[in-house]
Amino acid sequence: MKDSSLKSAQLAAVHRMLAFNEVDGTAYENEYALPPAGSSHNQWKILIYDAACQAIISPILSVQQLRRRGVTLHLLLNSEREPIPDVPVIYFCRPTKQNLAIIAQDCAKGLYGRAHLNFVTKLDRSLMEEFAKLVVQTGSLESIASVHDQYLDYVCMEKRLFSLHKVNSYVTYNSSGTTEEMMEQAMTDIAYGLFSVVATLGQIPVIRCPRGGAPEMVARQLNRMIAEHPTLLRNKSSLTRPLLVILDRNADLITPVQHTSTYQALIDDLLRHKANRVEFEVVQDPDAKRPKTILKRFDLDPDEDAFYSAHKFQPFPEAIESNGTELQEVTTREQAIRSKAGGSDARNDPMASGATDLANAVDSLPALLDRKKQLEVHTSILQAVMNEVATRDVPQFYELESSLATGAYRNDLAKAKKEVLALVSDETKGNIDDKIRLVMVYTLTTAAKTADLEEVKVTLQQVGDILGAEDKTASTRLASGIKALQYLKQLRSMHMIPSATDMLQELQTPSSASESSSTMLSSLMAKATTQATGLLAKATDRVASMLGKIHKHHATVVVENLCEMAQGSEDETYLYLDPKVKGDVDIHKLRGMNRAAIRNVICFVIGGGSYGEYQNLQMLANDRLQIGYGSTELLDAGSFLAQLGQLG
Repeated sequence: MKDSSLKSAQLAAVHRMLAFNEVDGTAYENEYALPPAGSSHNQWKILIYDAACQAIISPILSVQQLRRRGVTLHLLLNSEREPIPDVPVIYFCRPTKQNLAIIAQDCAKGLYGRAHLNFVTKLDRSLMEEFAKLVVQTGSLESIASVHDQYLDYVCMEKRLFSLHKVNSYVTYNSSGTTEEMMEQAMTDIAYGLFSVVATLGQIPVIRCPRGGAPEMVARQLNRMIAEHPTLLRNKSSLTRPLLVILDRNADLITPVQHTSTYQALIDDLLRHKANRVEFEVVQDPDAKRPKTILKRFDLDPDEDAFYSAHKFQPFPEAIESNGTELQEVTTREQAIRSKAGGSDARNDPMASGATDLANAVDSLPALLDRKKQLEVHTSILQAVMNEVATRDVPQFYELESSLATGAYRNDLAKAKKEVLALVSDETKGNIDDKIRLVMVYTLTTAAKTADLEEVKVTLQQVGDILGAEDKTASTRLASGIKALQYLKQLRSMHMIPSATDMLQELQTPSSASESSSTMLSSLMAKATTQATGLLAKATDRVASMLGKIHKHHATVVVENLCEMAQGSEDETYLYLDPKVKGDVDIHKLRGMNRAAIRNVICFVIGGGSYGEYQNLQMLANDRLQIGYGSTELLDAGSFLAQLGQLG
């Protein structure tokens, strides 16, 4: 079955660009079917990109893959570059005045052969005319082979996860220093980014969003861009149309700061994780006089890595167990093959019984060893995550935050404060960021009195001062966290953020598919002899609460209501825009009609998204419904805290 994901569509567009836009990007999807690099159908070329387009290329094509497509050299546009006059060049960059000036200068100097210009989004006519004047004046017009608008202005991290790479986006959209003109430009940039997503997929979405604010501004601009595009509306290739849901981060500030429990989300939260690369430090010989610390770095492929793809959305303890089980199976199979290969009978006598089976088994050994190596990579990552989980007592924060978020303390605010104070005041539990995040969740999920919030904040400051004596960075992070809390209190007092009961609802896991925490932990302990769980078994009692109740976050609830067209829900109140229809669509008239079932959803959040939110949305995904997720930028909790701190 053909992959219809956003990543595959973007990859096909990039492949087409690397083939000078002369062949269909899907023509050579299989890298091993490519003509040899340097041949007439796969020429050597140079790729010149700016930092924004480097961020687009990096997660989807490795250096080796670029090489197979004839890219002999890839350099940044604003770097010092040596002339290579006989080799054609592909430029991939933003259509800015500065970038165009550099390209014109390259052409004037004759740095490369024929130049193929590819802009990540639409090149304005005024800039195009200015560029044309520059190349005509320098007599280098003939060096320009082609100019293309690629509409690829987004970073695809995996099949259905993307970011517009708008740095510091929450601050930009919520700062009092942002002028109306700056805000309008920011919303236009987002609309262009989403237009790139729509253009790449080639499918016209129905757009839903809350009325007013940033989501409506973006939705209306995007709707107009699609409606005015000369060719997009003619595309009738898809019988079912995607639903694009545009949300505001302010509708749910809990999710980006709340502790998580799934494998991928914990990697992003607890380790250094960017553009699918994970880094962490490992202490070698901890009992030695001078233990050596080494940096481990792994590039993960969330789509092609079989283990990661299968377990990234699973609760962390289940990922540990699966890694141990699979590693044991692979090791057993490897030993069996080596044992058979070590015998001489079947090897020396081709007619011997089982000779063919042995040959097949030996042939499968390289693939088996590759799988074992990949599983061992995840064993290392799981151990690094487990070390952080155990050191910081993450499950205790996760459990209390989940209880707060699902309204468990709604009728007992005194108990909520007591539980929060107990965890915040304990110097041995968590770091300063963990404590700040807990206090934020408490602030956002309860109707606690100002005096209670102040008491919790004072306790946080006292503990922060103690922790700051040991870790100087803790004092800086505490100061930023206090400012962030002040900002949240301002929003709450002005009723600019919704109540927790509107944002979150508890979802009971079906009993037929559930397993109690104690049963799962017993299973983990029983398999502690395997490599993965053996080195983690000592801490398994700490992850019990990570197998607790699952609750749907705000974005998940909204998407579910829109997909089910639920009565009395967002389906009745959200704006309904269809680029194929002039003006707004009256949703109340539609509710009396039979509407096509929704098969594909893209949920987009303005102001920053998180892996926790992406994972939570996948609760809705099944064989009949695909869920994509995007945001202005992907943030871990620490980065989001820092942005909130700038506004306090």
